[in-house]
Amino acid sequence: MQTAGVDLAAEPARTALAVIRWHDGKAAVTKLVRGADDDVIVAAIADADKAGIDCPLGWPEAFVAFLADHQAGHVVIPAGLTGQQWRRRLAWRRTDEAVRAQTGLIPLSVAADLIGHAAMRCAGLLAQLASQGQPVDRSGTGVVVEVYPAASLKQWELPYRGYKRPRDARALTALAGNLLAAAPWLDLGKHDALCMTSHDAFDAVVAALTARAAAQGMTIRPSDEQQAAARSEGWIALPEAPLSLLA
Repeated sequence: MQTAGVDLAAEPARTALAVIRWHDGKAAVTKLVRGADDDVIVAAIADADKAGIDCPLGWPEAFVAFLADHQAGHVVIPAGLTGQQWRRRLAWRRTDEAVRAQTGLIPLSVAADLIGHAAMRCAGLLAQLASQGQPVDRSGTGVVVEVYPAASLKQWELPYRGYKRPRDARALTALAGNLLAAAPWLDLGKHDALCMTSHDAFDAVVAALTARAAAQGMTIRPSDEQQAAARSEGWIALPEAPLSLLA
């Protein structure tokens, strides 16, 4: 099996891509790059059995409806809700609320945060993959699954905060060491230095690991009630099995 992980930014300069090959109880990082453009990402995903993208795959259905109503001049604020409650329903997806309930972490709002720029790029990538005949389902049943590296790390009982601060590069090096200690079957090969010095590259590796968990049925799937929204808004794959079982 081969999995890919993408730490997606709005532009290639801050985008990292990882590819992991799984064989005989071992996992080897065969590719790890920063500065991945659309062609590189699409090619890697096309070659993968499963790919994890650290970026929202869709927008909240309520937010999309709000924009349409606003464009038509017919916005109606629901009765019985405070302004904050109403805006929260517009800003976060069902999967964001599920992650908050499961982990206590609050994903960035694709409707009200700068991550929306990356999501626009992601929408184009998904369209390219679909045009090539790749099965694309925002709920994660296709080749692509949405991931949230900090939540994956927390689910695997690894440190998940502080490693992106430029003033404390040692935190990332220590976290990479913790990951390798928890997953002795993972071989970074010649990519160890990049993984330990670039949080974008590290997150791409975590995204590829999470893709493996999703492919093995080791992530939390949307319920029947959540399924329709997940196919529209996207669904974050949260690992529900120990990291040690991935290999």
